[in-house]
Amino acid sequence: MSDGPRWFEQAPPEHRPGPRTAKTEGPKLWLKCPGCRAMVYKEELARCAQVCPRCGHHLRLEAADRIALLVDDGSFERHDADLRPLDPLEFFDSKPYADRIDRTQDKTGEPDAYLAGSATIDGLPVQIGAFDFRFMGGSMGSVVGELITRQIERGVDRRQPVVIVSASGGARMQEGVLSLMQMAKTSAALARLRDEAKQPYISILTHPTTGGVAASFSMLGDLILAEPEALIGFAGPRVIEQTIGEKLPDGFQTSEYLLEHGMIDRIVPRQELREVVSRCLHLLTGH
Repeated sequence: MSDGPRWFEQAPPEHRPGPRTAKTEGPKLWLKCPGCRAMVYKEELARCAQVCPRCGHHLRLEAADRIALLVDDGSFERHDADLRPLDPLEFFDSKPYADRIDRTQDKTGEPDAYLAGSATIDGLPVQIGAFDFRFMGGSMGSVVGELITRQIERGVDRRQPVVIVSASGGARMQEGVLSLMQMAKTSAALARLRDEAKQPYISILTHPTTGGVAASFSMLGDLILAEPEALIGFAGPRVIEQTIGEKLPDGFQTSEYLLEHGMIDRIVPRQELREVVSRCLHLLTGH
């Protein structure tokens, strides 16, 4: 058969437009709010501490930004930044735990999921720390538990209040029982803060605060504050429904539901959090 005219011949490769790459697209300047679905300018979100200026939805905030939102400018001194997680169980699921740690450290620039240090809030010295949800969902392994325990122990030694901002999926399964032990260790340290040092502990719950973190130190505050519409609970709603065979109430495990049922003390919008924490610390310490 002789070759006929190629009516649908493709253009030569050099004439074909190449696929768009990240280099040609430029930076993304807008973000769709998960609450109202409106497009919000990222710089405007940053000015509002990642709270949607249209509907008030609270987006996630990185640990360093959370601490900066609460403490006096230039007062934060980080502690124990050299602690690094290990893989004592040589855990392997779809990939080795050691590889997950390396990749997450490269991505976030942080050694683990918690940032702790000393600072002042309106001149009052405090021990403060916050979870970084970017690091494996803010999960609590041995290093996170150790960081929190050391933070509380500094509060005991220095007779200073403790503030913890939680944003966590719970205990880190890749460390097994070593992770679960941190629940008891942190809770025991808080007992010393209360009984020996007579210092207050303010727990701030953000979206989400779940699992072993919710079942231990995050719900042991002398004062428990929460951001609006935060998911707070031990197991997820779907797991609970499958276990008990019943439909859960609307809004179950939200901060509003917990406030209504006496599980937390107050819901505080992010823009008001520094003022509320400062006032409560001065009232609780008498300074």
